[in-house]
Amino acid sequence: MAGPIPLSQFMGAANAHYYATRDPLGARGDFTTAPEVSQMFGELIGLWMADLWQRAGEPPVRYVELGPGRGTLAADALRAMARAGLAPPVDLVETSPTLRAAQAERVAHAEFHLDLVGLPDDAPLIFVANEFFDALPIRQLIATREGWRERLVACQDMLFLPIHGDRGFDMIIPCDFKDAAPGSILETSPASVAVLRQLARRLTEQGGAALIIDYGYMGPAIGDTLQAVKGHAYANPFDMPGEADLTAHVDFGTLAEAARAEGLVVHGPVPQGAFLMRLGIAERTASLSLAAPDRAGQLAIDRDRLTDPEQMGELFKVIAFTAPGWPVPAGFE
Repeated sequence: MAGPIPLSQFMGAANAHYYATRDPLGARGDFTTAPEVSQMFGELIGLWMADLWQRAGEPPVRYVELGPGRGTLAADALRAMARAGLAPPVDLVETSPTLRAAQAERVAHAEFHLDLVGLPDDAPLIFVANEFFDALPIRQLIATREGWRERLVACQDMLFLPIHGDRGFDMIIPCDFKDAAPGSILETSPASVAVLRQLARRLTEQGGAALIIDYGYMGPAIGDTLQAVKGHAYANPFDMPGEADLTAHVDFGTLAEAARAEGLVVHGPVPQGAFLMRLGIAERTASLSLAAPDRAGQLAIDRDRLTDPEQMGELFKVIAFTAPGWPVPAGFE
């Protein structure tokens, strides 16, 4: 690496290698996502889509998932949708060959895409993105005594170290943060905004909706949220790049602003726990427990993991975007 380079470039290169070379999910991987916790998560997302489709007049639609992991969410959602009479074509946006293979096993009829550019334009789209935006590269701007500078990554004797550059960035800092104390960090994600705008243009042209689920906050805000996870434990983001999952908290405020600028209607965000409770996760837990009493205890544990404010229920947020004229989605009433 000829350096120093912006943190965004470092994060993008590290994650590109990381995801291309492994299945990072599950007990043998580095982290576990909500669809891997319980089938109830994907089933409720599927019923959310089916309900929206029915109230939109049952038009032909396509299911599109960004960063589908192992395909678990898609498989569970499609099974639930089928019970409601919806069996849409499936488009999965995935760059990892390893994960594509896993997805193809679970969703055999899916079409694969490297990005949103190749998505079909023959029907409204219903997007899902669960823990997708958190892995997109971020920029970090750091306040110094000389003004705001971009955080860079330098390589010295095979050690990767964060430093700050010399170029001033004061002109793009929001007024509320101009006088922040030295050391304060402001994160932005141009990559996330670019993807969101692509998605939004598709929805305004074709119709449909998008559901985004991730951990994050309503920003912009001051704070360093860059983190690395390896073996289900936090690690140093600058150790062994490409061997740990690098993520940052999602700025839902900026995503919402970008969606509105493209003409979409914004719903939420709401906490994941409240969203799943509104969709009926308590009732689904009871139904599955009645059918399989020996699983009742584990089902309750899984429900709590997804909804408890001390676990995934509060940190994870859910936001939806709809094309003009589409109904208000369930969970956001």
